[in-house]
Amino acid sequence: MSFAKKVILISGASSGIGAATAQHFAKLGAWLSLTGRNRSKLCKVAEQCNLKPYKLLIETGDLTNENDVKNIINSTIMHYGRLDVLVNNAGTLELGGIEATSLEQYDRCFNLNVRSVYQLTTLAVPYLIKTKGNIVNVSSVAGLRSFPNFLSYCMSKAALDQFTRCVALDLAHKQVRVNAVNPGVIETDLYLNSGMEKEQMKNFFERCKESHALGRMGDVTEVAKTIAFLASDDASYTTGVTLPVDGGKQIMCPI
Repeated sequence: MSFAKKVILISGASSGIGAATAQHFAKLGAWLSLTGRNRSKLCKVAEQCNLKPYKLLIETGDLTNENDVKNIINSTIMHYGRLDVLVNNAGTLELGGIEATSLEQYDRCFNLNVRSVYQLTTLAVPYLIKTKGNIVNVSSVAGLRSFPNFLSYCMSKAALDQFTRCVALDLAHKQVRVNAVNPGVIETDLYLNSGMEKEQMKNFFERCKESHALGRMGDVTEVAKTIAFLASDDASYTTGVTLPVDGGKQIMCPI
């Protein structure tokens, strides 16, 4: 599997799945455009990618800001002149069921998990059509299954899955593939940033031994390798797929 001279734009690349995906693509020869809100973290990821400067671009920005999203695409095209793969990875998690949630939580979740993906993809599509490139969206098992106390998050990921399928149909005749990965519980900053207390998070992670068929949480590298597969020529006949990378969580009965 090679991505030599392929230009890959990864959102939310400063940590977690995004950072692991950047490092994995770098090993496969890709040229990277990495975006996130924290420049110091992005720079650390860039160092770990160990690429020559002309093979790596860093752009900080807030994906819920329309001008920042435009700048990310424009900077990528100005630097490389092309785009081969878009990885929509940035996302946020909000806790709360229908009795303990707010419109502010809903807006935060949908603005980043859905609206920003919509805009970034719209801007990237003309360049992906030129290269017959593809898109990989990072969704969640929460898009496939329902869980209590994650209302807005589950809804946003279900919307992202439908977005994946619809855009796959829209772009199939242009030979642009669109797929998604649906991770189970992966230990990243997502849960810490959601407002979970450390003890609550520890118990949540401990339950993964029972809630995942394989009896453990997943690792960011396992998701990164699946993203790379879907983006590669090895998946040339695969589009519109929402692929669980979840240790069997979505096939488990409630416990």
